[in-house]
Amino acid sequence: MAEHTDIGASGRLTLAGMPIGQPLDASPRLRVALEDSPIIAAEDTRRLRRLASELKLDIGRARVLSYFEGNERGRAPQLLEELKQGVDVLLVTDAGMPGVSDPGYRLVAGCVQADIPVTVIPGPSAVTAALAVSGLPTDRFCFEGFPPRKGQARRFEALAREPRTMVFFESPRRLGPTLDAMATAFGPNRSAVVCRELTKTFEEVRRGSLAELATWAHEGVRGEITLVVAGDTGEERGPVTVEALAKAVAEREEEGTHRKQAIAEVAKETGVPKREVYDAVHKG
Repeated sequence: MAEHTDIGASGRLTLAGMPIGQPLDASPRLRVALEDSPIIAAEDTRRLRRLASELKLDIGRARVLSYFEGNERGRAPQLLEELKQGVDVLLVTDAGMPGVSDPGYRLVAGCVQADIPVTVIPGPSAVTAALAVSGLPTDRFCFEGFPPRKGQARRFEALAREPRTMVFFESPRRLGPTLDAMATAFGPNRSAVVCRELTKTFEEVRRGSLAELATWAHEGVRGEITLVVAGDTGEERGPVTVEALAKAVAEREEEGTHRKQAIAEVAKETGVPKREVYDAVHKG
């Protein structure tokens, strides 16, 4: 990846998929880009240098800049200026693809707006790796990223009737409560797979129902987590309880939604008549 010198020509932004565990998963094209790039924007510069060392790559000619969630807003304009001046930029994250639950979207959007060329070096993906190894249907799936810290029950209720296989990221600390919330919204018998430390030394793939996996997770889990959940077939989902309806409405009200609208939303998402949701909220 050479630095552009043409007057008036912009540089090129390259998004590079990084190994999610095994350094040897690095593609030949990624190796060349790391050694040839004039600027490397990295989510964690120490991890980048460690990977380069493990791969025996010389990235000494590159200007290595940090680019992470905390400085993305300020760093993106700086990198855009470099690109406008004709300098190529390679963007990498700790693992996987920039922009997929990692920094990158803001810079790509800026390049698109400024008509700066953007290309991609494909690489390992925890999403597709977990999906492939899960044993759950792969013909249709959706990626839901990290579940929200607030309004989690609301998000899962909205997905309760999603027929596609769903893939989530989650922190090990929050995995148990998240699986509990999923079991409540999707039904405790819904099939799921927890993929932990994919491609790393202590890789683990654990399959079971949401209830079984929640019990296991509460014992303590470490490492990077990718969670794959079967889509809705209508078979696992039991009747929605009065308590669950009232809780769903209360969550929306806490977020500022008017009660009447909250009741309507819960009724639509659960398939329960609005009158029954209203009664659940006002019982007693």
